[in-house]
Amino acid sequence: MSPETRAMQDDEATGPAVFWLLDGEALWKRKEGPAGAACASCHGAGSMKGVAVRYPKIASGRVVNLEQQINVCRTERQKAPPWAYESRELLAVTAYVARESRGMPIRIEWNEATAPFLKAGREAFNRRQGQLNLSCAQCHDDNWGKRLAGSVIPQAHPTGYPIYRLEWEALGSLERRLRNCMVGVRAEPTTYGAQELVELELFLMWRARGMRLETPAVRP
Repeated sequence: MSPETRAMQDDEATGPAVFWLLDGEALWKRKEGPAGAACASCHGAGSMKGVAVRYPKIASGRVVNLEQQINVCRTERQKAPPWAYESRELLAVTAYVARESRGMPIRIEWNEATAPFLKAGREAFNRRQGQLNLSCAQCHDDNWGKRLAGSVIPQAHPTGYPIYRLEWEALGSLERRLRNCMVGVRAEPTTYGAQELVELELFLMWRARGMRLETPAVRP
């Protein structure tokens, strides 16, 4: 990051993601659905610390990211309708929850439970796709540090999602960024929440294990 972008990210009082965090806090405390429950009704102060660094995780035989888990709690506990992917509400609450783990190391393990999903994510990372016939690995493993269309190619470590991208002028999820890459190589983007996309998220987080969470990060 440039010093200017780093300064925006480090300014927690007036940074560009602050309004989403404020919305997330309000939604966390709001009672919703027929159950008349709020997220805060079940989860006390400080209880989310260390949670985001373990997502995506395995639940009921499938891999689930943090956004999906929030909607599971919303539908099963609050009896309220799920929030749409990329909605301000879902992004705000996800950022609010993940913010509690800021500065903590990512803790995705390769074990018996995660191995099948990590292998699938690794295959997706290395699979050529689209009209340009490119894989994620060809950019982010083979050519990181070089420039593409004037921008530095990163190593694809998702340490700060949801992030505020200056390009978007908004907060966005890792899935939004992955779908952007698919469009960039002229491939059909995978549907939000698809198992294949969440497996790729899991693999990317595993690659970033040990790195510290920066949510909500700021990127160009």
